[in-house]
Amino acid sequence: MVRSFIVTLLFCSAMSFAQEVNIIPQPVQVTRNTGSFVINAKTSLVVSNNEDKRTASFLNKYLLDYYGFKLPIVKIADKNCIELKSLKGIDGLKSEGYSLKSDNKGVVINGNSPIGTFYGMQTLIQLLPVEKSNNLVIASVDVKDEPRFVYRGSMLDVARHFFPVAFVKKYIDYLALHKMNYFHWHLTEDQGWRIEIKKYPKLTEIGSKRNGSIIGRYPGTGSDNTPEGGFYTQEEVKDIVKYASDRFVTVIPEIEMPGHSSAAIAAYPELSCFPNEKTELSDKMISNKSKQELANGKTKIVQETWGVFTDVYAPTEYTFKFLQDVIDEIVPLFPGKYIHVGGDESPKDAWKRSEFCQNMIKEKGLKDEHELQSYFIQRMEKYINGKGKTLIGWDEILEGGLAPNAIVMSWRGENGGITAAKEKHQVIMTPGSHVYLDHSQTKNDKEVTIGGFTNLEKIYSYEPIPKELNEEEAKYVLGAQGNVWTEYMQTPAKVEYQIFPRLSALSEVLWSPKVNKNWAVFQTKIETQKKRYTMWGANYFIEYQTVLPKTFNN
Repeated sequence: MVRSFIVTLLFCSAMSFAQEVNIIPQPVQVTRNTGSFVINAKTSLVVSNNEDKRTASFLNKYLLDYYGFKLPIVKIADKNCIELKSLKGIDGLKSEGYSLKSDNKGVVINGNSPIGTFYGMQTLIQLLPVEKSNNLVIASVDVKDEPRFVYRGSMLDVARHFFPVAFVKKYIDYLALHKMNYFHWHLTEDQGWRIEIKKYPKLTEIGSKRNGSIIGRYPGTGSDNTPEGGFYTQEEVKDIVKYASDRFVTVIPEIEMPGHSSAAIAAYPELSCFPNEKTELSDKMISNKSKQELANGKTKIVQETWGVFTDVYAPTEYTFKFLQDVIDEIVPLFPGKYIHVGGDESPKDAWKRSEFCQNMIKEKGLKDEHELQSYFIQRMEKYINGKGKTLIGWDEILEGGLAPNAIVMSWRGENGGITAAKEKHQVIMTPGSHVYLDHSQTKNDKEVTIGGFTNLEKIYSYEPIPKELNEEEAKYVLGAQGNVWTEYMQTPAKVEYQIFPRLSALSEVLWSPKVNKNWAVFQTKIETQKKRYTMWGANYFIEYQTVLPKTFNN
């Protein structure tokens, strides 16, 4: 009798644990009802229209990957089923909104659009237990939900360190699992050009490779003399963009200009104001191969260290033709409406020394080199707009006058975003103070990072709408994004370590109503989410640890 009681107690405890309601990001409304539903291989997945097939496929892949079974897809069922339905006009919810109801008969997800249905399915995933089982007990709940911001993004820098297609897809999955909808893909930099441009093959033949990287944190202790390289073919890009689209994630390519352009200049020196001048490189931090190449007469080298470099694009007709040709090949690959052109950290030293640039300033009636950069960006914006796309740039594009239709991504604090919003320009907030996921997560972090300190609580505390904006101006804030700069992230495991659990906190900042945010509650939820990271096989930061959960070698 005692043994029977203990078994019953253990079973009830397991059922209770499996039915915890810890949803990230926190929904607008969630009501916990009595009872539960069990999902197993006999449960049907009801899909009545083609629009919801992507959602059904994602759910079945998730179940197969992490629980070992998938569900039969049918058009009609009245019990033991999960029903996906894309509708319109659900109780006034936004287009990305949804409702979810689970009880002992099954689960019904009504999306205000196919995107809404997809996000409802992500909430269902958050109800699943975090241990593998053939019978998945989920709580009986009523959920009504919609996102606070239309732009919920994260950037991945693949230029400082290249990441394979498989990991880029995994990164996109991480965004989708957190109801984030924009993947900002940082494809070009001083240290590498990562996308195939067929008209300019040297961009990948030369620009995608560097002869070494600095050892340790900048300024470093020397070169590792280890080649670093890689790029994505246009066919691979199409595959990744399709993969993202199937998860309702829009990919935004970034092609840096006029600064952070050393890799392109190494491939085509004519893009520089001074094509015959050698690339500035520190003897201490340059690889032996690069030293030899420069000694043998080569002038331009892909940068091997981090920082800001003075050799930037010359604002010549040759450069504009080159960039327009690049845009021509970029546009068909990315059906989304945005193209990011960088515009940040572009020193004016070369332009000040250049007779051509000084004459151009006079001929165009410009005030100074800052206005010359505005001329540069505005000219490219006009071309990009002509292709039916909208230009995004870092907040430096404000200097010298903002391009007419540009969206400002505010990274140097919030001032750039505030200025742009007051000028009635759309804004994406991404201040280094709160949403840079390359910063250290603890003041005692054992890992090499770029520095700074942004822990989980600081990310969670972020409010994307600055208090300086009134109600009307606040409408120009589209949302925010986290940035993953990879100077010190050489492997997928290190990227995962840097983004988790902070990406989960950011997702709640961007999705959930401000009044629903609760740090104490989130701390409880994140402990369940960490178990989910483990289920995914993802690396993550464990606060106060001295030993990493997984080596960074994959």
